[in-house]
Parts: sequence; structure tokens; C-alpha cells
Amino acid sequence: MATAAASPYQGPVPREIVDAHHHFWDLRQGHYPWLQEDYEGERFFLGEYRQILRDYLPDDLRHDAAPWNVVQTVHVEAEHDRGDQLGETRWLEALHGRTGLPSALVGHVFFHQPDAQQVLEAQARSPLMRGIRSKPVTAATPDGSVRGQPGTMDDPRWLEGLARLPALGLSWDLRVPWWHLAEAAAVVRQVPGLRVVLNHCGLPLDRSAEGLAAWRRGMAALADCADVSVKLSEMGLRGGVWDHEGNIGVVRDTVAIFGHERAIFASNLPVSGLSAPFGTIMDAVLRGLDAREQRVVDAVFAGNARRIYRLEEPPAG
Repeated sequence: MATAAASPYQGPVPREIVDAHHHFWDLRQGHYPWLQEDYEGERFFLGEYRQILRDYLPDDLRHDAAPWNVVQTVHVEAEHDRGDQLGETRWLEALHGRTGLPSALVGHVFFHQPDAQQVLEAQARSPLMRGIRSKPVTAATPDGSVRGQPGTMDDPRWLEGLARLPALGLSWDLRVPWWHLAEAAAVVRQVPGLRVVLNHCGLPLDRSAEGLAAWRRGMAALADCADVSVKLSEMGLRGGVWDHEGNIGVVRDTVAIFGHERAIFASNLPVSGLSAPFGTIMDAVLRGLDAREQRVVDAVFAGNARRIYRLEEPPAG
């Protein structure tokens, strides 16, 4: 794991933070197959995830983010048992009632499951629900193909489920590797009124000159869709590698393509901890943003997330 740049960051810092992408779990209260038992092969590429095989709750996030002032958060579905998609929502609602966090939810539904409409409606009834993250089936490599398979972005049933979101007041948290970004942009253009939040800077995992050029082209295609925003989050590389200078460049390019008005800070805790501590992530995002004005920093670290996920500002004091 690389360390942050030696020279201290000198620019403006956020007065408060809305963490727009993180995960909570209580392993006694829910079932997370990917975390609790599925350790064969290389299914999880971001590092040795046995390190996060423990409960992760609001006090843990506050501890990991200290001394930064995280005041609100958006919980994104954590691959809870897919046979109990609403169970995660109910547990998070209760957690919010006890602790005040999370402030909003992005839940899960498979867009192509037979009862997608009913489950989407049930998710939308949660007062905390703001969006859905339903990961489409994607190719394992840039030269692979999954076209025609169920659950892909060209599956008619999957597209039908995606198109239901605007009427329910739900956005789509989009998570695909960089080689599917242009395809995702074409899909977004087919759904009028769909609000989209791209996860993890579009996952630019290939840091070669050719890989980054292809990533930028895909990002530009998505940025050309007016209702797409992007999370400045999870820049860890395979095996938990953290490339600090490279990640600063990823943030810089992402903000240049989307504009700071559509860029949202997010931690991806606790998964991001496999690559870097919160303070190192903050340093990379702040340096990549390279803002000279406090209003820009405040927008990226709080205001944009509040607008996009429809959060009210917490009471002063």
C-alpha cells in the first residue's frame, strides 16, 4: 500500500462530508455470502477481504473517518442475501432509527427477476430509499462478450426493469468496469428521465496509456448524458494496491470530464480500507480536485450528494 504524498495538502478542505457510498453489516443480523463464505478463486479482486469479515456499523465508520466531519451518509446495497432483498432495507431502517445513520439508501433488485416490479415498489416505499444498484452481467475482460445473456444491458427484460425507475422516483447506481461505459451510455439514452450515479470513477483498472484513453472515452460518453453524475470513490487496484499519484490523476480526469457540479465524494468503506485509510483517500481526492474555492470543495464533498440523493441538511449544532 502506498502512502499519501509527503508534502501536506494546502488547499481548502470540506467543512462537512456526506459520504455518498459505504456499506454496513452486522453478521449476526444478515447473510452476506460473498463476505462470509465465498472465498474460492479470485472473485473479489480488491484485496484480502477476510480483513473485513467483521461487523461494520456507524461507530466503525465514524472511527475510520476521524477526524473528518462526516455528518450524513448514503448506504449502497452490500450484496446481502439476494433471496431477501428487502431484509437489508428493513435492517438499515432500524439502524437509522437507532443511530441516525445511514441517512439514505440505495437498495437492490435484479431488474430481470420475474417479480421486479413488486420488489421495486416495495423498495420505493422505504422513506430512506433513493435509488437502486443492480449490477448488470458484464464481460470479465475488455475483449470478452456477454451479449444476449440474461441480465446484461441488452437483455430486454433487464432493460424493462431499468425503465421502471423514473416512475418510482428512483435513480440507478451504475457499476460496470470501464470497458462497458460506452455501452452503459447508450442504454441511459434509451430511458427518459433516468437519473444515474456512476460508481467508483468508472473503475479504471487498466492504468496503461491505452487503458486510460479507453476509460476517458467511455467516461465522456456517459458525461454527455445530462442526468449522469459520478462518485469519486474506490480507486484501489487489484490485490489492494494503492497508486496515489495515479489516483490523483484519475480524480483530475473525472472532474474535468464531468465537471465538479456532477462529482460526488464517497468512501466505499469498509472495502476501501483494503487499499488505503480514509485520510489517504481524502488526500487523493482533494489533490485531484485541486479546487481554489471553498464552494467547489463543499459541493463535491456534501452539496452535490444532498441534491442528487435528496437529503435535507442536518440541524445546526
